[in-house]
Amino acid sequence: MTTEEKIAIIRDYVPSLREQVKDLNAEQLTTAYVEDEWTIAQNIHHLFDSHSNAYQLFKRILSEDEAKLSWTKQDILADLPDAQGADISGSLMALEGLHMRWADMFINIEDWTKGGKSINSGKVYQLADLLTMYANHCQNHRQQIQDVLDVMP
Repeated sequence: MTTEEKIAIIRDYVPSLREQVKDLNAEQLTTAYVEDEWTIAQNIHHLFDSHSNAYQLFKRILSEDEAKLSWTKQDILADLPDAQGADISGSLMALEGLHMRWADMFINIEDWTKGGKSINSGKVYQLADLLTMYANHCQNHRQQIQDVLDVMP
C-alpha cells in the first residue's frame, strides 16, 4: 500500500465509521456480543483515545530531536467509565476533527524516515512505520466492529 493510500484510509475513516454504526441503539452499542472482545462503544471510544495519542506521537517526532514515544494502556482505558457509555457522539466528533488535522499534517511531511524511540521497548519508530500502524489500526477496528455486527441478533 502506498503512503497516499494509507493517508486516504486515515483521512476518510470517520465518515465510513459513522455509517457503519449509525443505526445502532444504546443496548447494541454496549452489549458484548463476542466473548472477550470490546463492545462497539468501547471500540469507538478506544479509537479516539488511541488516535489522539498517535497524533501526538507524530507531533513529537516532527518537533523534537530524539523524540521519546509512549503508548497508553488500551485495556485499562477501555475499562474506564467514559469508555463504557453508549453515547459515542463525542468520540466520533472528536475523531472527525482529529483525522482532518492528522491528514493535513501528513501532506506536509517530507521525511517519513524521521523517528522516535519507545520509552518502553527502545524500538525506533519512523513516521512511515506509524502511518502504516494506524492505517492498519483503522481497518482492524472497522473489521472488529463488523464482526460484532455480524453476530448481533
